[in-house]
Amino acid sequence: MTQLSIDDIHQVLVESAGEVENIAPDEDVTGRTFEELGYDSLALIETAAQLRQRFGIHLEDDAVLSAETLGGLLALANAAATRRVEG
Repeated sequence: MTQLSIDDIHQVLVESAGEVENIAPDEDVTGRTFEELGYDSLALIETAAQLRQRFGIHLEDDAVLSAETLGGLLALANAAATRRVEG
């Protein structure tokens, strides 16, 4: 499996939990916290479930909740995808 992009993660998050209204369409939200973006723990758990369903990537709930940013979630997802391919 190829590595996921920040756009892949963002798309799954938006489809799982909705679009954030307080950001510009072209704004880089990679480093903004989920709290700043208005996403709660339920949104993150749903996003993890969608990543599992779509890409076969299993992420532990605690790890997802500690990711804090889209960039952090992307790193977790890609690490899990790499382990899945190697394992």
